[in-house]
This record gives sequence, C-alpha cells and structure tokens, in this order.
Amino acid sequence: MNLSDMIEEYIMNAISDSEQVELKRSEIAHEFNCVPSQINYVISTRFIPELGFYVESKRGGNGYIKISRINLSKSNFVKDIIYKIGRKMSQSVMEVYLREMLRYNIIDNKNANIISAALSEKSLSQVPKLTRDSVRADMFKNILVNLI
Repeated sequence: MNLSDMIEEYIMNAISDSEQVELKRSEIAHEFNCVPSQINYVISTRFIPELGFYVESKRGGNGYIKISRINLSKSNFVKDIIYKIGRKMSQSVMEVYLREMLRYNIIDNKNANIISAALSEKSLSQVPKLTRDSVRADMFKNILVNLI
C-alpha cells in the first residue's frame, strides 16, 4: 500500500465514525512523516464531489480541513462518474473509480476485478497507445450505463 492509499484510509476511517470530520493538515502530515502538500494531493484527488465528498479548507496556523460525505443515490453516483470520465481515462483513474464503486456497494469485488482486468493495459495492449485511454473511457462508460 502506498502513502496516498494509507492517508486515504486514515481519513476514511475518521469519516466513517461521523460522516464529517475536521482534521489538521499538519497533524496528518506528522502522523505519516510527509509534507502537508501530500495531504493536499490525497484530498484533491480522492475526496472530490464526484466521489461523494465536500471539502472545506482553511489554511494558516489554526487551519483545518473539514470533509463531509455527500449522500448520493447509486444512479446519480454512476451518472456523475460517467460525466466526469470525459474522453480519456488512464488505468489508475479507472482503479480509483472502481474502489469508490466498491465502497458504495455499486459493484462487488468479482465485477470490479473483471472490469479492471478487461480494461487493463495488458488487455488493451493491441490498441495503439495514443488511443488506449480513449478506448478505455468509452468501454468503461458503456459498462457503467449498463449498471444503472
């Protein structure tokens, strides 16, 4: 598990207790022996509205990060993902979406593994590299449309 995953897990555990959590960026950075910008990166990429989170932040000496979970219906959640994907999607971004879909019980582990394998770099190796992310995005969207 990499540092970003550990930080995400730490924050998710804090949120799971109350649906909202107020954290100090510097305290988390100290906990994980990293720079505060690493915390910013995790929050800006993994705690976004499209994934069901609202983040409020105040910088400075008494600064904080307040993260709240937004209750989205499953179909709205999937529609938001479809909209967010756009024209291209890397394998790593797809994996983030699959983790979130697992977290919200939109798909199960077996289906997540099948989707991940079907849209992996290895599976798309015959597709030219310049169009691979476009093909992956189109295929992922089609799979999601069939989930709704």
